[in-house]
Amino acid sequence: MLEKNDISFTDKHRQLINQAYRADEREIIEHLLSYASLSKTDNHAIHNEAIRLVKYIRKAQKNTTGIESFLAEYSLSSEEGIALMCLAEALLRVPDNVTIDSLIKDKLTTSNWAAHLGKSDSFFVNAATWALILTGKCLSPERGRTLLTRGLLKLTSRGSESVIRRAVDKAMRIMNTQFVMGKSIEDALMRAKVKEQQGFCYSYDCLGEAALTEDDAKRYFADYQNAIKKIGQFNNIDDISRKPGISVKLSALHPRYQEAQRARVLTQLTPKLLALAQLAKKHDISFTIDAEESERLDISLDIIAQVFQDKSLAGWQGFGIAVQAYQKRAFYVLDWLAALARSQQKRINVRLIKGAYWDSEIKKTQMQGLKQYSVFTRKSFTDVSFQACAKKMLTLTDAIYPQFATHNAYSVATILTLAKDYRDFEFQCLHGMGQELYQEIVKTQGMPCRIYAPVGVHEDLLPYLVRRLLENGANSSFVNRVVDEHETIDTLTENPLEKSRLLLDKINQNIVLPKDIFAPMRLNSSGIDLNDRQEIMHLKASLQQVSAEKWHIKTAHLSNTAFDKSYAPQKPDYCVGSIIKTDVAKVEDIILKATKAFQAWSVKPVGQRADCLNRYADLLEAHQTELFALLMLEAGKTWRDCVAEVREAVDFCRYYAAMAIELMSEPRSLKGYTGELNELSLHPRGIILCISPWNFPLAIFTGQIVAALVTGHCVLAKPAEQTPLIARKAIELMYQAGIEDGVVQLLIGSGRTLGQAFVAHAAIKGVLFTGSNQTATHINQTLAARGGEIIPLIAETGGQNVMIVDSSALLEQVVVDVIDSAFGSAGQRCSALRVVYIQEDIYARFVSLLKGAMAELCVGDPRWLATDVGPVIDKASLDGLMQHVALLSKQYDLIYQCKLSDDIDEKGYYMPPTAIAIESIETLTKEVFGPILHVIKFKWKNLESVINEINGTGFGLTLGIHSRINHRVDAIKKRVHVGNCYVNRNMTGAVVGLQPFGGEGLSGTGPKAGGPFYLQRLCLERTYTVDTTAAGGNASLMSLTDEI
Repeated sequence: MLEKNDISFTDKHRQLINQAYRADEREIIEHLLSYASLSKTDNHAIHNEAIRLVKYIRKAQKNTTGIESFLAEYSLSSEEGIALMCLAEALLRVPDNVTIDSLIKDKLTTSNWAAHLGKSDSFFVNAATWALILTGKCLSPERGRTLLTRGLLKLTSRGSESVIRRAVDKAMRIMNTQFVMGKSIEDALMRAKVKEQQGFCYSYDCLGEAALTEDDAKRYFADYQNAIKKIGQFNNIDDISRKPGISVKLSALHPRYQEAQRARVLTQLTPKLLALAQLAKKHDISFTIDAEESERLDISLDIIAQVFQDKSLAGWQGFGIAVQAYQKRAFYVLDWLAALARSQQKRINVRLIKGAYWDSEIKKTQMQGLKQYSVFTRKSFTDVSFQACAKKMLTLTDAIYPQFATHNAYSVATILTLAKDYRDFEFQCLHGMGQELYQEIVKTQGMPCRIYAPVGVHEDLLPYLVRRLLENGANSSFVNRVVDEHETIDTLTENPLEKSRLLLDKINQNIVLPKDIFAPMRLNSSGIDLNDRQEIMHLKASLQQVSAEKWHIKTAHLSNTAFDKSYAPQKPDYCVGSIIKTDVAKVEDIILKATKAFQAWSVKPVGQRADCLNRYADLLEAHQTELFALLMLEAGKTWRDCVAEVREAVDFCRYYAAMAIELMSEPRSLKGYTGELNELSLHPRGIILCISPWNFPLAIFTGQIVAALVTGHCVLAKPAEQTPLIARKAIELMYQAGIEDGVVQLLIGSGRTLGQAFVAHAAIKGVLFTGSNQTATHINQTLAARGGEIIPLIAETGGQNVMIVDSSALLEQVVVDVIDSAFGSAGQRCSALRVVYIQEDIYARFVSLLKGAMAELCVGDPRWLATDVGPVIDKASLDGLMQHVALLSKQYDLIYQCKLSDDIDEKGYYMPPTAIAIESIETLTKEVFGPILHVIKFKWKNLESVINEINGTGFGLTLGIHSRINHRVDAIKKRVHVGNCYVNRNMTGAVVGLQPFGGEGLSGTGPKAGGPFYLQRLCLERTYTVDTTAAGGNASLMSLTDEI
């Protein structure tokens, strides 16, 4: 399972690299501090040189255009800076004027530009600020202070939209030229002549990263080919180290460049990279592999090794790689690169950078619940790593040609001091950043400096531009700080090693470890990094120890006992296991057992009940391998879904345990009149019936049960008929956690017979249900027909879930989120996307990207890590989905339907992900529970009608919105009636405690699962009032003094 092909670490260097991947930060940084330490003499020399460079930069910047000063004034610590970044990111790709005008108004009228007036000494900054103030006033005349002012502004605004639109467009293009060398490689080569005459050289980057489709990858490959040829033809320099070169992103060359697709990527991408390298060798220019996210490092090294060692590149000194110092592995990657170069008896170019994906690396690690970060959590630690790596590179010069990419004066001073008289290396900087620093270095030191120069059109510019704005705008950025006159020279030239030593005891205080992000309330659930080869190998070894025999009941001595067999949806002939059915005739025995257990369990202190939940959570994590195997085999879950499901179950346990202690440990005191005691307390009702679905057979099953248990109830748990083995394993772990078998009992059987019998029983004091709307209605009617007391029913049903996309959205991100939301878990989520509304101005481009991205999906056996979409649950589901597509295809256009993998079982219940165009959501008469996406084109002026259609379905579970315009988002959010609304992201995977989940209308009763009000709905409320003056007066009131 997991990998069709074995993976292993072939040498000691790769082992060390992997060991450092998510190693303890203190352990790594202490080692780097030791290695990077320098003598007092060297530190003194570095400090003095850094001071000189800072003074030079500040003097030189007074003669610049002021872009740096502008970006420093509007840093990302201000709302205005964020607004400008959003405007720059979105404006140039929006196709229609209505949305452009709306975007400009949204970003320029809601910010306090006046607060920045006069704060900078730069005339450029103050003039730009005045322009922003006046533009904002023209676009919002209603905010004028007087009637006359409002009238004048209204007159001005009537004809101003087109003028403002052109002006802002021009301003954004000017900002873009600050960071991008040219639209074409020819433009960039011509523009480079000025700097080249001053002693600079260039490495060109054809903008384009994370190809979404095969067409994208082909286009980027062709762009690289063309650029290499043009660069080679444009210069006549003999020394390759002084020639212009090219930088290549591997993610631009393959749409599935990730560890899970390793076999495919190695087969398809390696020849492409080799062809480009061979072309670069032919033209004798340098060729550097750019850095990417940390999760891609292993696969990058695999490809680099294969290409670098190819005989066709023998003797060529132009091959290079970027190494990111903010990764904990950087120091050890250098040793591997040196060994690789020595094996081929040539040098490899190494561009040492600090890193460009830090914020996303931190967030992703927290969301995945991983044990450690792959990057350093403090900038000073990254600076230490940079210094240690630089020092090491200068000891490996027989194998490495060092290239130091930094805009920090202290880092430059450090390298110059370390190198002493050695000069066979170069500095590098980004086009548009740090130019004053390197003007000085090239001029006075005679050191070569290569400028990293992006080339491309605006459509490919956006991700790069945002990273550059983030770097410039970050409070910790040297480029930002050096412009700020309030920053002293001493702080700008502070020794990062000394600062880091002071912070050693404060590691993880500014950015806590993922396990502690919900502290002190609870621990975060632990995830598994499916990009970490060490973890994959451990998981694979553990899976081999899991025996399927334990899931089968020995039936020889049970000849008169009814039992169920469970079959794998991906291989219907394979029996996963068997389980004894619950005898409907024993309903009263089961009720009696629960009633007796309730007497002791209900009075057990809530802290002890919570302890049971926390022990159960720990057991879930300890037995996760077996749970993964069961989820995969019985429910057809992919590995990604298996990890997420166990984590959600764990989160339910810990969250409800913490909430119960908060709500039930002590009565809540209600303050009011003096001389009176008023308290409110929560109490269990009795026996709760939990009926859970097959699509989350562990998470929802667990969530329902533990919510009832921790509030003092006894539980009868009825899982779905398709997934009884997972339920049985969960109950076994509950018993191991100290929950007695009478407190929670498992019911195995048909919902129509067994479930109905218990719903109708008067001893049931509450029902928790997740499933179809029709079944929920039937349960509600059965409870009403019982008569007597009215008991709570918490029902979470389905939804006709919609995403609305306007033309300001980034379509590449939209398509990624649409595919994840619609086809993840084979579309078998209550929250899954069913209908996406696309503004007509971007519809054609969206459809093209959607087709291409769907073509890259791997639909197949969930045992393999490469599988994106597994089977649906059973034949009835598959037949219904196929019939739906067949029916709609007669009337509407089928946009795309995925192909199935060649190695699947033909009998498996595989529904290929399908996208189909329809005209209205009213075409759909019910929820379609599977990987089918319905696409609707709409005009923005008809948004109100769209919202009415959505609300008219009666469902109200989840809604997605993709827009960069805040007031549009707010308007949609207020009008559409849904329980969960997600903006500019996918719309599935609600996190317990952060995104409480549940709908309204036909989608559920509330309260939300994983939210603060869920437990209270299960309980009885009792008020206790005492007149404390009845025994002789109000002593507390009489004892008050006159003291203030």
